[in-house]
Amino acid sequence: MDGRDAKRSEELFRKASRCMPGGVNSPVRAFRSVGGTPPFIASASGCKLVDADGREYIDYVGSFGPMILGHAYPQVVSAICEAASRGTSYGAPTEAEVELAELICSLVPSLERVRLVNSGTEAAMSALRLARAFSGRPMFIKFDGCYHGHSDPFLVQAGSGVATLNLPDSPGVPPEFTAHTISLPYQDTDAVGRAFEKFSGRIAGVFLEPVAGNMGVVAPEKSFLARLFELAEADGALVVFDEVMTGFRLAKGGAQELFGLRPHLTCLGKIVGGGLPIGAFGGRKEIMSQLAPEGPVYQAGTLSGNPIAVSAGLATLRALVEQDPFERLERITADLAEGFREAAAANGVPIQVQACGSMFTVFFAGEPVLDFASAKKCDTRQFSRFFHGMLERGVYLAPSQFEACFVSTAHDSEAVSRTIRAAQETLALF
Repeated sequence: MDGRDAKRSEELFRKASRCMPGGVNSPVRAFRSVGGTPPFIASASGCKLVDADGREYIDYVGSFGPMILGHAYPQVVSAICEAASRGTSYGAPTEAEVELAELICSLVPSLERVRLVNSGTEAAMSALRLARAFSGRPMFIKFDGCYHGHSDPFLVQAGSGVATLNLPDSPGVPPEFTAHTISLPYQDTDAVGRAFEKFSGRIAGVFLEPVAGNMGVVAPEKSFLARLFELAEADGALVVFDEVMTGFRLAKGGAQELFGLRPHLTCLGKIVGGGLPIGAFGGRKEIMSQLAPEGPVYQAGTLSGNPIAVSAGLATLRALVEQDPFERLERITADLAEGFREAAAANGVPIQVQACGSMFTVFFAGEPVLDFASAKKCDTRQFSRFFHGMLERGVYLAPSQFEACFVSTAHDSEAVSRTIRAAQETLALF
């Protein structure tokens, strides 16, 4: 236990455990890797959370990425309320769907057409089906530690919550469902080259997080992404960027804008819905035109383009376009990372603080984390001590060594100072 006065949260967790598997609706929320009882959140505003016991936290989870403007951002809340007042779902097209699709395509360099779905998992699952159909090939490459949702073909060395629970794969996934999945070490272009040699003409595409966030934050080496494109295009395979986490966070156009690259397909989620359930995938016109009803590749969703989620996404993206906060977010993240490093050095604690844009992870390791294999060498017991020490001091970090933390526009200098002070006090006890 972490020593918090958490009677109401503990009571809620006991009740939840009687009616929900593990007491949660998503595994990492259960604190299995760090121990203790998760705080049940009662409200949130700006960069702060308040739990059921009335305790306040500076939040670096941000609903695992969507809350780039902070919680309860007034324009987003207003847009949600206005949309809800007109009805919650129609099962029919709306003008707002068109506006969101147009805005997404105008911001993300590689997107000529886009389809809205209900989650990042659904986006990746649909993009894989489309890539296979367009190429006429069955196989695909992914990378160890990259998470593309929980659909069957992707649950091979999937990082994130799977790594947190120490499950390399998942029961219930028949071997034949992953027979066409090739999982390779992140950053290892030699391994990619060998895979294309062995399976020439059979690989539909290469799926990756351009900046890994589900083994913790691992930015790519400069040559890695460029070489991937060379290898894939030489074999006629597609490159698919999973920008569910990085989309609209590292830049208005995501990681592909940051790195000056144009993948054939892109998966989006999180920020694109402003904190409501939504996802999207898109790409070149000739690929996307294969989707039904225009083409033969079937994909559908009763709640796709939900008017409330679309309204939240529109309000969020419009605010990001107007504010262009990405340089400021990067500076705040860099200040936090430097504060963590100085606190650790002062107490002789080996850590690596890896950041990209407004994403960061504190790894308890003596050497930089470059891939999933090195991420798994981190000291997860030390991370657990650090996590609970920060939680006791009112700072809410992602409850797993293998997750990213996120900075929002609501994080100000006071929040940063309090966070660094909490890290200094925590690490002094190591």
